[in-house]
Amino acid sequence: MEQDVKKIKIAINGGIDFGAKLSAKQLITLSKYMNENETLELTTFQQLYIEIPEDQKEEIIEEFQSVGLACYPVGNFVKSLRTCNFCKGEEEEGMPVAKELNRRVAGKPVPFTLKVAYTGCPIGCGEPMLSDIGVMKMRDHYNLYVGGKAKGKDAEVGSLLRENLTPEELYETVEKIIAVYSQMGKKREPFYKFLKRFGKEQLIS
Repeated sequence: MEQDVKKIKIAINGGIDFGAKLSAKQLITLSKYMNENETLELTTFQQLYIEIPEDQKEEIIEEFQSVGLACYPVGNFVKSLRTCNFCKGEEEEGMPVAKELNRRVAGKPVPFTLKVAYTGCPIGCGEPMLSDIGVMKMRDHYNLYVGGKAKGKDAEVGSLLRENLTPEELYETVEKIIAVYSQMGKKREPFYKFLKRFGKEQLIS
C-alpha cells in the first residue's frame, strides 16, 4: 500500500495589484497540485489556502512565484497586506508603498494572527479602520490606525496612532509595533486585547 504523502498548508494570492485577481495561468498552475475533489479556501485576508506535499514545498513555492503568485505561511503570522483596488492609479494611491510595507512585515511570527490593511484614499476600501493595524493614504502622507476589530458583538474601529507619516516613517513605525507585539504579547493574545493591556502610547514610546 502506498504511503500517504504528508501535506502542509500555505497561503497564496496574486500579490498587490489593481484588484484581487488570478490569471488563467496561475489557476492552471494551482490545479496541478489539487485533485478533482479538493477545494481552495478563500479567507477574509484576501488569501487562498492550498495544501501541497511537504517534501516539495520549496520547488512548488518557486513555481508559484514564477507565475506571479505570492506565498505566505499559515498560522500566527502577520498576514499579507489587505488592500483596496487602487482604482485611481499606482502612483496616486501609493501602490509602491503598499508593496514595500507588505514585503517588510508579511509572514513575521506574532502571538496571534495579525491583520494589516492599506487603503489608497479616505474612502477606505481596504478596511483599515477594522484591522489590527490600518494605513490610510492622505495626499502624500499616511495616517496609521491601530486596534480595529471587525468581528463579534464588541467590534470597534481602530484609533489614530500617528498621522502625516512619510513612507519611511510608516515602515519604521509599523515594524516597531509588530516587534513590540511579538516580544510583549502573550501566547494567542489577539492584538486588540494586547493593545488594551499594554497601552497604545507604549507602542511607539
